[in-house]
Amino acid sequence: MSDKPSVLFVCVHNAGRSQMAAAWLSHLAEGRAEVRSAGSDPGDKVNPAAVEAMAEVGIDISAEVPKILTVDAVKESDVCITMGCGDTCPVFPGKRYLDWQLDDPAGQGVDAVRPIRDEIERRVRGLLEELDVPVKH
Repeated sequence: MSDKPSVLFVCVHNAGRSQMAAAWLSHLAEGRAEVRSAGSDPGDKVNPAAVEAMAEVGIDISAEVPKILTVDAVKESDVCITMGCGDTCPVFPGKRYLDWQLDDPAGQGVDAVRPIRDEIERRVRGLLEELDVPVKH
């Protein structure tokens, strides 16, 4: 096991919220935390509005691909954060579970996705602070 904290972000399609959250954590932690994202029912591609919204803040998620949620991904993570996928995340003792209630960007334009992106950034910054991971400013 790594001495770095590991975080798993899960949403239904792994195409919007969880992809943005994983990108924010990777960007802000600069390698000081491990990050994964997955979906309970992965989509075919990352939401183009999410890609555009993240590009506006200098983070490129255009090459990301939705991934299926696996038991191993949960086992390997210290913190599992669900975003609108209910009880699909397997539960293991000793893990920390959070559920972030966020609007779903699916089918939304970039104007609707920006506030979701910004709220995810705020929550990721708070999580990194709780995990005592220095954050890029």
